Amino acid sequence: MKRLIFFGILTIITASCTTEKPNFSPLSNNFYSEAKGSDPDNDTPNSIEMNVKENVNASEISNLTATFPQFKSTALNTEITALKYSLQNYLYAIDASNISGKNKALKDFEKSYKKIQKLRQSLNSDDNEVLNRYLVRLKSNVSAIEDSIKRN
Repeated sequence: MKRLIFFGILTIITASCTTEKPNFSPLSNNFYSEAKGSDPDNDTPNSIEMNVKENVNASEISNLTATFPQFKSTALNTEITALKYSLQNYLYAIDASNISGKNKALKDFEKSYKKIQKLRQSLNSDDNEVLNRYLVRLKSNVSAIEDSIKRN
């Protein structure tokens, strides 16, 4: 009987001490609830019909920006930071159905992307390949999101 009570208590303690996986997405629950609150204007025809939290492309963009490597060039790293910031703003704007904010963030992303393309010419071949992989995946995910927004 004592053994049964001991294992019962042990099971309860173990189950209550488990934790959830941390959410590293730039779109936290607080931001989501503030942006999507009870706003009657969310159903306007000019709004963006897309759920960023359930979109695979938006999730991959968040993951790529979180794992972006650092390079030896400070100018390149500075421009990569600007690119990450514009992508984060892009996702926030889509989540808030802010069309003008989305368009501005998209233009900022394109500017940073072009500057990075110029700066990457000074990289060695290995770093250039890594950077190219990240940039291609980011651009293809942004294009996929834009296509899905235009279809809706």
